[in-house]
Amino acid sequence: MTYLHNLIANNREVILFVYGLVFFVLGFAIVLQSRRSSRLELARSLRWLALFGFAHALHEWGDLFIPIQSAYLSLAATRFLYVIQLILLAASFAFLFEFGVTLLNPPGRARWLHGLTVGLMAGWMFVIFFVVLPFIPDFITWHHTANALARYFIGFPGGLLAAYSLRHQTFKRIAPLNAPIIVNTLRIAGISLFIYGILGGLIPPPVAFFPGNLVNTNSFENIFGVPPLIFRSLIGLILAVTIIRALEIFELETERRIEHLEQQQIVSAERERIARELHDGAIQKVYTAGLLVESAARLAQGETELSSRLERAKTVLNDSISDLRRNLSELHSHPDADAKPANETLSQALQRVTADPHYNSLVQITLNMNIPEEMSLSPIRQNHLFAIINEALANIVRHAQAKRVQIEANTKGQRLFLTIKDDGIGYDSNAEAGYGVRNMRDRARLLNGQMNIAGVKGKGTTVTLEIPWLDE
Repeated sequence: MTYLHNLIANNREVILFVYGLVFFVLGFAIVLQSRRSSRLELARSLRWLALFGFAHALHEWGDLFIPIQSAYLSLAATRFLYVIQLILLAASFAFLFEFGVTLLNPPGRARWLHGLTVGLMAGWMFVIFFVVLPFIPDFITWHHTANALARYFIGFPGGLLAAYSLRHQTFKRIAPLNAPIIVNTLRIAGISLFIYGILGGLIPPPVAFFPGNLVNTNSFENIFGVPPLIFRSLIGLILAVTIIRALEIFELETERRIEHLEQQQIVSAERERIARELHDGAIQKVYTAGLLVESAARLAQGETELSSRLERAKTVLNDSISDLRRNLSELHSHPDADAKPANETLSQALQRVTADPHYNSLVQITLNMNIPEEMSLSPIRQNHLFAIINEALANIVRHAQAKRVQIEANTKGQRLFLTIKDDGIGYDSNAEAGYGVRNMRDRARLLNGQMNIAGVKGKGTTVTLEIPWLDE
């Protein structure tokens, strides 16, 4: 035990550096894997965990670097640095508390919990500077007391709340994604936060009041033979590894969203195929049969049974044509048609489509328009135009590996010019066109327009479309 104690004492600076580094790496990894576009509360909450990591790392490194700086700084300057270190400790616990609150996403009246974070931090600062400091003039005693109060009233509840919220979020939103490895990883992270809440929140430096006079860093080391810093370091390492591993959930979420886009495109293409077959096949045949029945009815003489039945047959055929046309209209309507505003102009429709979270959460879309605000296409032509745009954006998301997309719409005379350009891997014009590209070309022909797809390997792809404003 003496050997272990001496080993830890001789390597205290290394342990402090590693301890701070663990939390700094936690914050840095979260920043690098930021997912603002994610629909999971976890993505919006992780920034607070990153701030916790950065602030806590700076606090721990204070124990390493402040004694070094005290050799050439005045006593007042050194004490000021220790006060900053104290504030960093309390702030790190406040960030951890806010991580738990944001992850829990309290509804309605429970939103006051967000204000509780600020209240705890402000209350702690008021107590240590205006209540404790006048009665404890000794700086070291005051420092230990302020440290203990930060751990008791912010660190301990913050760690427990963060652990509970992470567990709640894991089983509510992550488990349904059918990712058992990530779920188990987040469970371990939650357990780590719970243990850290106890080790970091209930074991302060020695103080004169309960429970710090009984349970503190000195009594802990006397019982276990090692300082709590070692256990906190191990828990911090486990927390960092599990959170970094769990960040893969955002990649999984992106894959699921792309898969959903592909399914939508397949369904849309199938609906279009069925609609064309109905229009070019079934409706034309029923219409032809109706003409034949009508001509036969004219040949029938008088009010005979034959003429009566032919009239009924003609009525049934006309009803069938009406039903088929109604089915055609339903097939042509977009699944989100109910959300589309009535009498929408082209510029409004372009803004709505480019703001669609299905796309702009995966790539950055920039829209430049130089078209009259009041101009619009006929409903059928506008449906074809936006089917081309949606197909182009879906292909960019699925295949181009692009980060940015620029859409430009201009008008020249009686013609509309549309350009969709990305910065992805490019397009091989010699490759066989897939169904989506063929569908885009077919729609361009239906619009009596011209479409071109050009790409340079490694420099992106440009889709240009030129169509007349009016039906010709």
